[in-house]
Amino acid sequence: MPTPSTTTWRRGDVVLVPVGFTDQSGVKRRPAVIVSSDDDNARSPDVMIASITSNLLAIRHPGDHVIRDWQEAGLLRPSLAQARIATVEPAIIDRRLGRLSRDDLAALDRGLREALGLV
Repeated sequence: MPTPSTTTWRRGDVVLVPVGFTDQSGVKRRPAVIVSSDDDNARSPDVMIASITSNLLAIRHPGDHVIRDWQEAGLLRPSLAQARIATVEPAIIDRRLGRLSRDDLAALDRGLREALGLV
């Protein structure tokens, strides 16, 4: 059983977290961005994340966004924020890598609205 986290995660934090493959064949530690609101993060037992990949040739889905300020986000190379949402327990988050810039977070917000058909 995971140990309860004492860290409060903030919207826009780029974190390292175990992400399951969509076919359920395994798990790999990957960067992700916290997309749930700060209020929700403070009162919910879970946080919502969007996955990040450094594979810029990955199949692009509506709402995906190339992160412009990837170094500020604590990423090792240019990366793509994917409009694919998952919910995780904060206790499984390894650590914070950085934060998305204001512009990248706004672009991801637009992408999430697009992926959800809200635009």
